[in-house]
Formats: sequence, C-alpha cells, structure tokens
Amino acid sequence: LKRMFDVVFSLFIIVLISPILILVALAIKLESKGQVIYRSKRVGTGYQVFDFLKFCSMYQDADQRLKDLAHLNQYTSNDGGALFTKINNDPRVTKVGRFIRKTSLDELPQLFNILKGDMSIVGNRPLPLYEAEQLTRDKWAKRFLAPAGLTGLWQVTKRGKNDMSTEERINLDVAYADHHSFWYDMKIIAKTPLAIIQEENV
Repeated sequence: LKRMFDVVFSLFIIVLISPILILVALAIKLESKGQVIYRSKRVGTGYQVFDFLKFCSMYQDADQRLKDLAHLNQYTSNDGGALFTKINNDPRVTKVGRFIRKTSLDELPQLFNILKGDMSIVGNRPLPLYEAEQLTRDKWAKRFLAPAGLTGLWQVTKRGKNDMSTEERINLDVAYADHHSFWYDMKIIAKTPLAIIQEENV
C-alpha cells in the first residue's frame, strides 16, 4: 500500500508541478555555472546507498569549502565533533539557492528518487555517507530500519529551527522507525505543508 501510494502520488505531483520544475531549473542556470541537479551519495533504508537528487543551491566548490566552515555548524557534540551539518546563512549558497531552500523547492527532484524506489514520500531523511558512518551503534542505527523519505517526523516537528540537538533529531528518527505505518504517514503528510517554509536560512 505504501509503495503504491508513493508511485501514484509522486507521479501525480511531478506532472502537476512540471512548470515549476522548469522555472527553477532556468533560474539556477541563469545565476550560476555547473549542473542544475546536484547528485550525492546518500544512505537510506538498511544502509542502502543511492544517488540523491536536489536542485543545485550552492556554488560549485561547496563540498570543498565545508571543512573551513565546520566551526559554524549548529550541531555539536560533547567531544567537539558533529554528527549532522547545518550552517545558518551558509556562504556557499547562491541567491536562487536561498529562495529554493527557504521554500523547500530544492527538494522536488527527490520525487524522481521516490518514483524509482530509492525513497518514500514519508520516512527518515537519507544521510550523506560521512554522517551515516557515525550512526552505526545499535541505539542510533535503528533509524535506518525505517524507509528513507522526502518528509518525515523530524521535518514536521522542528525542521529549520536552531534549538534541536543531535540526540533529539536521532530520537525522532528512531521514534518513526518504531511506529511508522501507512496511516501514521498520512498524519505526517497532513502536517508537511506547515513545515515547508523554513524559519532559518540553512
């Protein structure tokens, strides 16, 4: 039932918003060089790795500059490191990128990931390899038992807010892994429109 819903819903939305997809792609191409779609290796359900799609919202050298901006990361841990990365007013983000991030338009290409079967509409966010590698302990690895998703419990709870700790975010992912069901997904989808606009520029 979940897979059937994912295919039908994602295909319907892709057709419905195709003009928006084209406009966003043109805006990105006019402002910056490089590709319109950003592909990165992400870890989803059961530690399966796949090519994760987003509209490009950063300059071409963004990945290389990440280490230089590590001190601005809002997620910190007791040992001074960080499991997740979130930088407010990230200087790597383009002007168009700020708008599409603020409105979550940069996430729309993931509808094709869903159509392909890499992800689901609702689930835990697939993580970059370097983040997933640090979540292999039993207490945290449980979050990978749930589907990888476009939206989820974390997004409708505290997405885009700066008062969330690493532990709180992981606990939300684990909670979804424990309780996810088709009807629970419907409740999360109903709350998603209110979480689309971010409060921060991250």
